[in-house]
Amino acid sequence: MKNTQLPTVELHSFAPAKPEYGAHCNGCGVCCALEPCPVAHVFLFQIKGKCRALLWQDDANRYVCGMVVCPDRYVRLIPHALRERSGRFFASRIAAGAGCDFAAELDDMPESTPSTASGTNRPCA
Repeated sequence: MKNTQLPTVELHSFAPAKPEYGAHCNGCGVCCALEPCPVAHVFLFQIKGKCRALLWQDDANRYVCGMVVCPDRYVRLIPHALRERSGRFFASRIAAGAGCDFAAELDDMPESTPSTASGTNRPCA
């Protein structure tokens, strides 16, 4: 019998629970914490692991895609003046606003104390 170990995902303790597949995205961050999307593959050269553009927003208590809200922070060739236009481009590539497209089911999570250790906390400048 093959021993398959399920991945462990560490998220901010205030992150919302993963919505049902197809439901409106609530910024839970589960999909990006498990694997990078095609945008991260192509533009960040990241093939596995938690996406480094996964950005925690304290004021909204949710995760957002850093490549959508501040792509110039992650891709230095993007000028600050093109931040909004580039963000719209990346949002269209990840189907932002189309609903949750991550079909995995999660086991119940144990209760934990609030922590800001996971995710990037630096707001876009």
